[in-house]
Amino acid sequence: MGVLTFSGGIHPPDKKELSKESPVTPATLPQRVIIPLSQHTGAPCKPVISIGQEVKKGELIGEPGGFVSAPVHSSISGKVTAIAEFPNAMGRMVTSVFIENDGREEWTALKDSPDYKNLSVDELKEKIKSAGIVGLGGAAFPTSVKLSPPKEKHIDTVIINGAECEPYLTADYRLMIERPDEIIEGLRIIMKVLGVSKGFIGIEDNKPDAVERMTQAAGRDPEIMVLALEVKYPQGAEKMLIKAVTGREIHPRGLPMDVNVVVQNVGTALAIYEAARFGKPLIERVVTVTGEGINRPSNLMVRIGTPVSALIDECGGFRGISGKVIAGGPMMGFALSSLDVPVTKGTSGILVIPEGEVIHANDFETCIRCGRCIDVCPMGLMPSMLSVLSEKAHYEDTKEYNIFDCFECGSCAYVCPSKRPIVQFIRLAKSLIKP
Repeated sequence: MGVLTFSGGIHPPDKKELSKESPVTPATLPQRVIIPLSQHTGAPCKPVISIGQEVKKGELIGEPGGFVSAPVHSSISGKVTAIAEFPNAMGRMVTSVFIENDGREEWTALKDSPDYKNLSVDELKEKIKSAGIVGLGGAAFPTSVKLSPPKEKHIDTVIINGAECEPYLTADYRLMIERPDEIIEGLRIIMKVLGVSKGFIGIEDNKPDAVERMTQAAGRDPEIMVLALEVKYPQGAEKMLIKAVTGREIHPRGLPMDVNVVVQNVGTALAIYEAARFGKPLIERVVTVTGEGINRPSNLMVRIGTPVSALIDECGGFRGISGKVIAGGPMMGFALSSLDVPVTKGTSGILVIPEGEVIHANDFETCIRCGRCIDVCPMGLMPSMLSVLSEKAHYEDTKEYNIFDCFECGSCAYVCPSKRPIVQFIRLAKSLIKP
């Protein structure tokens, strides 16, 4: 089958050669972790531990605060030294648990299930929920909620997102190369939970070895198909991925379940397998530390709560003068104001950009109405008008141009000849108006 894609989009240099050959290696254990109780979409967790308490690795430290929420667990064994407000990657103050490492690496009791394939749907859902699994592609939506669609939404297709279209990032790629069998098992668990018989794995075709490895792992299972997708950003966005794989189009304000599809990230599928098989909670994830501004670009298995500064040190420190450190990729990531910010469940990468390559926010010019942003917008919006209206403080007027259909992929800002911070303008307007 030929490569599949969607309309619009851009082709930025992928820069994946910096870290793609780096196998996933365990990061050095941090002396202290800072674990936010809100690192997922939905209600923050409530602490279930107290200052001075000794905790074990994998022990519950935060219970869900609502239906759309996910429990949080300790990623190390040690003593709780504080429960306080601490900034996350976006600068918001979040209640966080500080734990000092005792070096013993002692696990809490886990419920191993060698017969996980024979577990009921409800038992599998409970394991996934108890493990605190969220979408590891960036949105961090609680997986147990995603796997419990309303009865009127009949899911018939599951897609595993292996596109990893963000430049620089290679965490998902390395997982597909190194752990394809477990990812396939995670997909089969998802399919069983949702009661579907059709599973797809979408991978951009600049990763032919990943396509090959995943195809081999799927074997001759007629229910699972690995598809090569055109290399184009944002191919990995849910709506674009669904269009490319199934041909189904989602209403601008709709959800994947509206077209009977559930999408899960490669890392999420692996976490689901580990939860079902070993009862392992989500306490670590693969993070790509990369960019021209870091000495040793790497893919690291990192404990949740590890300070970003520790990862920078592990990868040999900065190369020259660092202009910007971004949590995530260059298109949809967030520039960090401090390296003390911890890694969370949604941290897919740490990108270091040298000073000479940084475009500063105050260097932009007036919109010249060239229309390039309109041509590349995968949602068919008019980003130029959205940015101009926001710049002039006409925030309410942006509703007429469907501002809430924008998922902030950054394609518009990438092609803008005036270097306008279009996404920042859109985020500003969204924060000041109601849907």
